[in-house]
Amino acid sequence: MQKITYHIVRHDDGFAYRLGDVYSEPFASHQDAVVAARQAAASQQLAGGDADIAWQDEAGHWHHERVDGADRPMTDVVDDVDDD
Repeated sequence: MQKITYHIVRHDDGFAYRLGDVYSEPFASHQDAVVAARQAAASQQLAGGDADIAWQDEAGHWHHERVDGADRPMTDVVDDVDDD
């Protein structure tokens, strides 16, 4: 099973959560970013319906797959903000 981790970070004069190289919108408070990251992580674990997807890899090749809506990743939230 895949595991994904959301990281709470300082971003754009506020706070955000990050998954890989992608940042959420900025939040004014650290606590708001933590709550949003936990909500995003929880929604990743909700099963959905099976679906046909298409995606492009780094080399520009397209792939077509059927995905199982019950195959959900494990999620975690890590707070990387140091208290000053």
